[in-house]
Amino acid sequence: MSGNQYKGNEVSCCIKYFIFGFNILFWLLGMALVGIGLWAWSEKGVLSNISSITDLGGLDPVWLFMVVGGVMFILGFAGCIGALRENTFLLKFFSVFLGIIFFLELTTGILAFVFKDWIKDQLNLFINNNIRAYRDDIDLQNLIDFTQEYWECCGAFGADDWNLNIYFNCTDGNPSREKCGVPFSCCTKDPAEDVINTQCGYDIRAKPDSEQKDYINVKGCVPQFEKWLQDNLTLVAGIFIGVALLQASSTHVFTRRSNNQRRSISPFFCFRPQIFGICLAQNLVSDIEAVRASWVPPSPSTGPIPPPSSKKASAYYS
Repeated sequence: MSGNQYKGNEVSCCIKYFIFGFNILFWLLGMALVGIGLWAWSEKGVLSNISSITDLGGLDPVWLFMVVGGVMFILGFAGCIGALRENTFLLKFFSVFLGIIFFLELTTGILAFVFKDWIKDQLNLFINNNIRAYRDDIDLQNLIDFTQEYWECCGAFGADDWNLNIYFNCTDGNPSREKCGVPFSCCTKDPAEDVINTQCGYDIRAKPDSEQKDYINVKGCVPQFEKWLQDNLTLVAGIFIGVALLQASSTHVFTRRSNNQRRSISPFFCFRPQIFGICLAQNLVSDIEAVRASWVPPSPSTGPIPPPSSKKASAYYS
């Protein structure tokens, strides 16, 4: 058998280390996001008083870091360790987790389109709850200010939504200096001003409606967001279609044949979930299972046989 080489099933090093390298970045980034979230909670004293996590009436932006970072950490760990150790359980968990995430995104998109009026009402309720908690959390305050500045809007459907906040409402018993005002992020920008005037919104809602538009953005954030979606609908749809085509075509790059049999997921499967990571993980799982299926138990007379995927296999089978 001299000169013959082993031509059995092998694990693709290209796919294996591509998954490993890609997911180790996700793993590290997930740890960084969770670390930032914990640091932010530590600065606000939340870690010393865990019950205060649920005390905030609005959205705590730190939750975004914690949830996104946690998901990225779990996915990165499963994909990284699963590829490096050729662990089919972790690789299948990685694939299923990605599939669940995509399914939730797809379901959310369909429901948002079908029940858009209900979504609009829920978005209005969500924004109003955050308006009430505007002064309760500095991170929430910065998030609202950024949103109103970016969309050039004020409140959910108008500046009068700020009556929901105890500091900005126009009731006679309100002792706040910000009474009948709005946050500075509602004010129209003056290009000649280098320093932001944080008091530009004081007493602005005590003026007639015809005068308010000269000082603040009178449009609500919900209509402005709807307008942005309509103006950029072609761009958003193009991105989704482009990603889908890229993922579908990329499947063929990693499709391989061995022993005249395809050992990878079909292109149709990869196109439907539109998740390239699932295709790569399932290709690697198929390779690992094919190697295990071709493994021959050691014979007592010949001694242990090196695995077909090892570097000693060619020497043994030559």
